[in-house]
Amino acid sequence: MMKTPNSLLQAAAELEQYYQKAFPAAAPFAAPCFLSTIETTVQPLENGRYFVVTGDIPAMWLRDSSVQVINYIPYATHDASVQTILRGVIAKQADDICIDAYANAFNACANGKGFQDVTHCNPSVWERKYEVDSLCAPLYLAHRYWKETGDDAIFSSRFQQMLCRIVEVFLCEQNHDQSPYSFERPNAPQTDTLSCSGRGTPIGYTGMTWSGFRPSDDCCEYGYLIPANMMACIAMEKAADICEHVYDDAKTQNLCLRLSKDIRAGLLKYGVAEHPSFGMVFVYETDGLGHHVFMDDANVPSLLSAPYLEFCSTEDPVYQATRRFVLSCHNPYFYEGCCAQGVGSPHTPQGYVWPIALTMQALTSNSPDEVFRCLQMLVTTHAGTFQMHESFDAQRPKVYTRPWFAWANTLFASLLVKLMKEKFFE
Repeated sequence: MMKTPNSLLQAAAELEQYYQKAFPAAAPFAAPCFLSTIETTVQPLENGRYFVVTGDIPAMWLRDSSVQVINYIPYATHDASVQTILRGVIAKQADDICIDAYANAFNACANGKGFQDVTHCNPSVWERKYEVDSLCAPLYLAHRYWKETGDDAIFSSRFQQMLCRIVEVFLCEQNHDQSPYSFERPNAPQTDTLSCSGRGTPIGYTGMTWSGFRPSDDCCEYGYLIPANMMACIAMEKAADICEHVYDDAKTQNLCLRLSKDIRAGLLKYGVAEHPSFGMVFVYETDGLGHHVFMDDANVPSLLSAPYLEFCSTEDPVYQATRRFVLSCHNPYFYEGCCAQGVGSPHTPQGYVWPIALTMQALTSNSPDEVFRCLQMLVTTHAGTFQMHESFDAQRPKVYTRPWFAWANTLFASLLVKLMKEKFFE
């Protein structure tokens, strides 16, 4: 079993001690949630790589693994063991994307485990559902690590290869009809496969980049997933920064900036629509052919998470209108029960609220009252586990999905750390 770095143990203890005085109901969650990723999901591999499972599934999601470890970055500045782990996670992600940039989840090695779908299979790949955010999250992680620690050792030739491959895929998927990617899962629910012989529903050119699947791993109804494109827009800005200051690669830098500009323009032209009750809001998906869907999903990237993704400010008027829509009964996946109210997902049963969404609601709120309401719901719906679940029944919180979901724990811990630093309870 891997030894937990001392700096993380100390930080967890300090967090728990703070909440014992500031808000005792949250104290039992502080250390377990903060340490959940490092104590239950991080596994050292050969050659300095680290493998991160997301919980009860023995695979490494590019998105989940990034979010799971990003909270540990501040401790890497003075703890070499944390630095080693983060370097290893970033290196593993770079290896994986270079193996298959269209895959969303990977094995620890080329062991052939995972799904065998009608697509280009590789023994290193657990699942090959193409999700735009899978390519964005490692760039967010690496860029933040570099900016906070000053450590540029992560930017190897392999990382540069990964970055160039991401740019190549995003450019290609601006014109999905030219893409080599297709995906079908025979004898599976409709949400687990792509229509039109694995190509997805028809789309028009928008400047945005196409995504086959949502961060929930459910297929997109329309190919331009707006929250994922928000993330891609910012990820390309971060990639351009790396290209300029680390690799001195003006060509790739300019491609990144072009992509970011194209995607943002497409978002503002095709990703915003008039809602009859809320005015101009961001839609969840569109096809560039006049169709769109008004909804939001709990999984991040979500519309609710736009400021968290750094795409816009919390005060942005379109975001504020979108937020009011998302947190209302007009969003088909907003659920209310006697014990909680919040955003759920078509990925989980009707009426089930996601702690990730409640946490994100608090992280993006300008209202102390709203933050506290979210916090209260989170600490009273854990079914005696003192863990954050994937989702729970808003009427019966003791009924929940997935016994172990480190991503939710980590995100909740980030909220606790944020509130402590901001002296929220003082």
